[in-house]
Amino acid sequence: MTTRLTDLTARRLLAGYRKGDFSPVEATRAALERIEETEPQVNAFVRVDAEEAMAQAEASARRWHHGEPEGLLDGVPVTVKDILLQRGGPTLRGSWTIGSDGPWDEDAPSVARLRAHNAVFLGKTTTPEFGWKGVTDSPRHGVTGNPWDPSRTAGGSSGGSAAAVALGAGALSLGTDGGGSVRIPASFCGVFGLKPTYGRVPMYPSSPFGTLAHVGPLTRDAADAALMLDVITGEDWRDWSHLGPSSSVAAGLAEGVKGLRIAYSPSLGGQVAVRPAVASAVRRAVGALAEAGAYVEETDPDFTDPVEAFHTLWFSGAARLVQHLGTKQRDLLDPGLREIVAAGEEYSALDYLAAVDTRMALGRRMGRFHTSYDLLVTPTLPITAFEAGVEVPAGSPHHRWTGWTPFTYPFNLTQQPAASVPCGTDEAGLPIGVQLVGPRHADAVVLRAAHSLYESGVPGR
Repeated sequence: MTTRLTDLTARRLLAGYRKGDFSPVEATRAALERIEETEPQVNAFVRVDAEEAMAQAEASARRWHHGEPEGLLDGVPVTVKDILLQRGGPTLRGSWTIGSDGPWDEDAPSVARLRAHNAVFLGKTTTPEFGWKGVTDSPRHGVTGNPWDPSRTAGGSSGGSAAAVALGAGALSLGTDGGGSVRIPASFCGVFGLKPTYGRVPMYPSSPFGTLAHVGPLTRDAADAALMLDVITGEDWRDWSHLGPSSSVAAGLAEGVKGLRIAYSPSLGGQVAVRPAVASAVRRAVGALAEAGAYVEETDPDFTDPVEAFHTLWFSGAARLVQHLGTKQRDLLDPGLREIVAAGEEYSALDYLAAVDTRMALGRRMGRFHTSYDLLVTPTLPITAFEAGVEVPAGSPHHRWTGWTPFTYPFNLTQQPAASVPCGTDEAGLPIGVQLVGPRHADAVVLRAAHSLYESGVPGR
């Protein structure tokens, strides 16, 4: 039963609780055993709260026993990326520059929503220092490996969250995505990841990387992500940029993709070299959408790589992040983070505003593109997981992680919803992801299309 329980989605766990087939105590114990079994090899967690998790599970079991569950996630084991505040323990963000002394008495808005719906908190998951890069290793917590092959990277920066879900160490996880940080590890680890429209999920404290950073779910499938998004979307006065009330995305999942206009861009107009195994798997997923009734056209959004603008905004955010640190504390930082901080300190206000202009122009271009197409489909990444502990794969001509993530960070600039869906494996058995991008506020459409892929069996191919 332990293995079976750790493989279940949140929805199947809830159905089992309702029928009395098993209890939140059994599901939580199974998840904790899975963590103990896999943690030495993968390093997905910075802290595991076994005693507190079991107490929450026992309280949930009593509610289910009396037929009085409270909330949409009562008794579901979840994890939280160690970027987001969770009361009762430190949020260290992978950095030696943060002390563990409290008080740690506040939840981030999304964490508070999970708590209000009585999810069971297993622990905090690994992140690179302050979530600055697309792989997960940090000076404080070491290297996180891929569940499919621990010698490979889990991706990042929500690598611990993606690995936890892939391992069965909690059905749901909260991640953050500033340039692909939910979608990258979702693709590498073979799970589902969603970056919602910016502002749909409130964030507090605000990210030093500004409005590039989103909060989103990592789950076993799209239906679980829709359930989780409905939970974490609640309003919170601490985030002045929150979009306000939103309708349920879970309610319309079954509507499918019939009649949707889908643009398929295999390489962003030839700008990206995509590995053949990735290209083939993504093309098969696109074929499944067409078979389900979508109108598919191979075309491109026709924009040039906005990496320089992204770097200006990202590196400036990093510089602001550590501005308060003295020399001794800066010496404790990840060397790569120190490098981008130095670059960020050289930008002027005019450089920053020029990057904002590029961002706004890209947003307008994508807005116009989506008047013709309901969704854009691309590979999530042009490659599969590479060696753990490095920022770029061996032999790469690029120095920074943005060199191998050209499909993800543009849509943080535009604040659009984007998801990664597993769509196959390469010759080494490593997962491949297909990315679905919608216009701003079209989270429900992205999730409908992702759910259609799961219904067609694409993730299992």
